[in-house]
Amino acid sequence: MKIILLGPPGAGKGTQAKRLAQELSFPHISTGDILRQNVSSGTDLSKEAKNYMDQGALVPDELVTQMVARRLNEPDIRRGFILDGYPRNLSQAESLDRILKNKNTGIDLVVYLDTSESVIIQRLSGRLVCKSCGVNFHIKNMPPKVDMVCDNCGGRLYQRTDDKEETIKTRLEVYKKEVSGLIKYYEVKGKLERLNADEEADIVLNKIIHLATEKAAK
Repeated sequence: MKIILLGPPGAGKGTQAKRLAQELSFPHISTGDILRQNVSSGTDLSKEAKNYMDQGALVPDELVTQMVARRLNEPDIRRGFILDGYPRNLSQAESLDRILKNKNTGIDLVVYLDTSESVIIQRLSGRLVCKSCGVNFHIKNMPPKVDMVCDNCGGRLYQRTDDKEETIKTRLEVYKKEVSGLIKYYEVKGKLERLNADEEADIVLNKIIHLATEKAAK
C-alpha cells in the first residue's frame, strides 16, 4: 500500500503519518527528514540543498525528487510506504508517478486532511520546534515534559517566525494556490479521499486506517 498524506500547514500530516506508519508497519517517508538526513550525511545532493535551506528558501523540485527517488530505492519500501511532504505540487506528482512506474507500481491512496483556518491558526501558533532534531511539540496540545526542552534529544525548543497568525494566513493562501492542481490531478485518477482533520487526532487516524483497509481489500 503506497499512501500520500496531503493537507495545509497545521493539518497534522507529520503526526498522522508517523502513527499510521506504526499501525500499518510501513516506513514513514518525510521530505523534511530526508533533507536533514542528506545534510547530516554529507551526500552529494545535500551540499546544494543546504545552500537553499540556509537561506530559508524551498529546495528546488529536482533536488527533492532525486532525494526521494533514492529513498524509494531502499528495500524497506517494497510492501508500502507513507509519504508526507511530497509531492508538494503537480510537477512533483508527475515525477513521483514516473519513478514508481519504473518500479511497476504506483500510488494507491491519497488522503487530503481538510482543515479549517481557525484550527490551523490554533495549532501552528502554539507549535514549538526542537532546534536540534526538528521534533514538534505544542504549548497546549502536546507540551514537553520540561519547559522549552525537547523530550526526544534534550535540545532547545523555539517558535518559528512563520508560526505567527498573519504569516500563517499568508502561507495558507500560497498553499491553496499551489495545491489546487495537485488535488485535481489525484481526483481525476480516482486516488483522492478527503477527511475532516479538525477532529481529534485518534478519530482522524482511525478514518485513514479504514480508508487504507478498504483500498487494500479492492
